[in-house]
Amino acid sequence: MPPAPYAWRQLEDPAKEAKARDLMATLRCLVCQSQSILDSDAQIAGDMRSQVRERIAAGEDPEAIRQWLIQRYGDYVSYEPTLSASTWPLFAAPAALMLLAVVLLRRRFTGGSAGQGENA
Repeated sequence: MPPAPYAWRQLEDPAKEAKARDLMATLRCLVCQSQSILDSDAQIAGDMRSQVRERIAAGEDPEAIRQWLIQRYGDYVSYEPTLSASTWPLFAAPAALMLLAVVLLRRRFTGGSAGQGENA
């Protein structure tokens, strides 16, 4: 199968290419470890770059392209996850852990001194 037409070739319009590159930097390669599709040499990343460039060239909004890719490949494809039924724990877990830490630290430092005053 021949490579995608815009896998390695940039768009002629510098403004559209800049939009495409900005979007590609926020999309994760599905087979590479911690690489964006902009940086990856994998064939699927090249195919995704080509799709992004073709859609940008056609005048499509970058956010619409991101949503299309998320629908096609899942939330994992985006480095900027959106709040949804499957991702809300990612947003809630840090807040819950901070609250738990505050409660435990407060108990440790205020609970220990109150018990010593009663025996003295």
